[in-house]
Amino acid sequence: MKKPTGRGRIVADKRNFDQAPQKTQKTAEKKQRIYRQKPARRGNFLTRGITGLIVLVWRVLWGSFWRLGATVGAIVAAATFYFYTTLPEPSALFDGRARGSVTMLDTEGRVFAWRGETFGMVSADKIAPVLKDAVVATEDKRFYRHLGVDPQGIASAIRINLAEGRGPLSGNGGSTITQQVSKLLCLGDSFDPIKWKSEADFEAECRKSTIWRKVKEVPYALAMELKYSKQDILNIYMNRSYLGAGARGFEAASKRYFDKSASEVNAAEAAMLAGLLKAPSYFAPTSNLERAQDRASVILGLMHDQGYLDDSQFAEAKSHPAALSKAAAARAGGYFADWVMEAGPGFLTSETTEDVTIATTFDQRIQRAAERALKRIFDEKVAGGSKAQAAVVVMSPDGAVRAMIGGLDNTVSGTFNRATQAMRQTGSSFKPFVYAAALDQGYSPNDRVLDGPLTINVRGSGPWSPQNYTRKYMGEVTLTRALSQSLNTATIRLQEIAGRDAVRRIAHDFGFANDLASGPALGLGASESTLLNMTGAYAGIRNGGTAVRPYGLVELRIKGDDQALIGQSGGMGQRVISQKAAGELIGMMEQVIQNGTGGRAKLGNRPAAGKTGTTSSYRDAWFIGFTGQYVTGVWLGNDDNKPLKGVTGGGLPAEIWQAVMTEIHEGLPVESLGSFAFDAGTAVPQVVNTGSDGAVDPLAAALSEALGQPQPQPTAPAETDQPQATDPAQLQPQAGRTLPDPGVQTGAPPQFPAETSSTAGLGEDTEMTPDNDPLTQALRGIEGVYKQ
Repeated sequence: MKKPTGRGRIVADKRNFDQAPQKTQKTAEKKQRIYRQKPARRGNFLTRGITGLIVLVWRVLWGSFWRLGATVGAIVAAATFYFYTTLPEPSALFDGRARGSVTMLDTEGRVFAWRGETFGMVSADKIAPVLKDAVVATEDKRFYRHLGVDPQGIASAIRINLAEGRGPLSGNGGSTITQQVSKLLCLGDSFDPIKWKSEADFEAECRKSTIWRKVKEVPYALAMELKYSKQDILNIYMNRSYLGAGARGFEAASKRYFDKSASEVNAAEAAMLAGLLKAPSYFAPTSNLERAQDRASVILGLMHDQGYLDDSQFAEAKSHPAALSKAAAARAGGYFADWVMEAGPGFLTSETTEDVTIATTFDQRIQRAAERALKRIFDEKVAGGSKAQAAVVVMSPDGAVRAMIGGLDNTVSGTFNRATQAMRQTGSSFKPFVYAAALDQGYSPNDRVLDGPLTINVRGSGPWSPQNYTRKYMGEVTLTRALSQSLNTATIRLQEIAGRDAVRRIAHDFGFANDLASGPALGLGASESTLLNMTGAYAGIRNGGTAVRPYGLVELRIKGDDQALIGQSGGMGQRVISQKAAGELIGMMEQVIQNGTGGRAKLGNRPAAGKTGTTSSYRDAWFIGFTGQYVTGVWLGNDDNKPLKGVTGGGLPAEIWQAVMTEIHEGLPVESLGSFAFDAGTAVPQVVNTGSDGAVDPLAAALSEALGQPQPQPTAPAETDQPQATDPAQLQPQAGRTLPDPGVQTGAPPQFPAETSSTAGLGEDTEMTPDNDPLTQALRGIEGVYKQ
């Protein structure tokens, strides 16, 4: 049989029966290798349990951590986004004050005082680069490298605080400039006057360092970093930071301390300004310049270490430390500025919400001269440890106040102003008003009045017996001598003749606005007044008898406005006494300085007039006087009203007055005290002379004397009109007459012991006996009319 060939041949598959066992062997070898690679279990059951527990805790913590982190991150991101949407444009955040400021200008238009928080906005390109460098070097050296929060800085601050024994958040806070801006912005909250008592309380709450506030600062700082550039953040910080002395922002502080813009400061000045950020009031150069310079030296070292200053710049700044401007160094006008603030309307001064500029009558030259003179006299004449205080007011005859010293300490504001607030008895400085009343009624400076023992019965209090300072009496004296020697009994006699009501009216109209005593001690200065009001009253005498209202405000306007809101608030008022009477009184007051109790106030060849004043028990000492240019008042006393040791108005106050006037008149021409023209004055009713041949009728003379009128003069031929005199010294002397005695004489002038005078009965009317009234006494001198 033939075998099939080709395609049709069927051949059985060739099977390899050895392959299956081979595969099984390889699998077994593989399993054996895997089995050999598994590590053998080590340790006992306990160690394996502990290990497992640790692994489990780690896995739980790790799972919780990243979940918590993711949650916190989401919250921070959401808060950051929210704050981002609420942030306004950077320029809207520069000025965050709730109240405005008051800037005061002197007579030459120069700034001399600020009240409230002054503010001057300045853009980033107008700030000196060295000032920016000083701030960054001081507050946040990694400012340009972080994203608003500096963990490294926070950790460093905590370490320092703990090392110094403080709490982790007490002292150094480690805040970046961005976080400090968050505090300045109070995390977006605004001042609510209903919720907060004051803006200061609101800001104090915003600046508290608590953990919760620190946490809230983080998203706010991140939002600012996303919204603003680094320059914007730095600019907000430099415009809103408080830098002491009422200056808000570096522009205001630069003008306050150096009288220049923040764009013009040098390295030393920039370091001083940056140093204020830590403690503005403590390091303020107006409080302690040396301390501020020491702080600036530390800042310069930081700037040098961080590469902002090279060696030569550092050496230059160290060798020439920053100094205050003349106005800031003088610190002049604090008492004056406080007075202007009190005198002006509150809604435009102390409570203003706008920035206000006030032009004033203040003269810095005169203020500095007065301060120098007062200090010199106190250094030379007053014993160390004395608690005596002094006040000085200088004004023009129209009432424009040029200088004011309210106490020996002129370095602070807001303190008790003894020139405007202290109500003190005026003593003999009140006497010119008594003589003004008499002169205005027609009496002459050459009329004679008795200086002798005097007793007046005061209804309800009994007899009152004034005495002279020397306890001696001079008999009949002219009114001029009575004033120049400050004779008490003669002054009281004149007061009773002229009438207390007339004296009170004239004193009140001249500006003595306080309650005036109604008893006989009125003429000896028993009433109280301020130095400012007394000086203003003397200014009325100096200008010819017209009352003045002391003023310091000339013009008030909102900053940037052309139209003034308020104009001059004082000045010349109504006429009080005739110019003739004023001229005569000025001549009498000149004699106080030339030949009387005010001899220590002489100014050489410069005409001057004034009056001394000393109160009982030497509690107050005054000297007030004037020249052709200025009226100046000086008061000396103790705040606790204790007596001064042997000080009278003719002593230290007169010397202070002389020193002040000498200083402020340096370089000024000598002016006469009679540079005004006298007018006809007030008409005084006259008793007509009816005697024959021009002789004086005795009865007419007696009636004139009794009624307090000028003596009738013999009839003279009519004369042509002559021009009125223009100087008190040119007034022709008149024949004097003896004025009636309104009191009860108690015998020949005795020598009284030091403490026998009685001041009982102030405020009571005088009780006159039937046989001692002025008319009866006058008639006694006429033969045949009244029987003795």
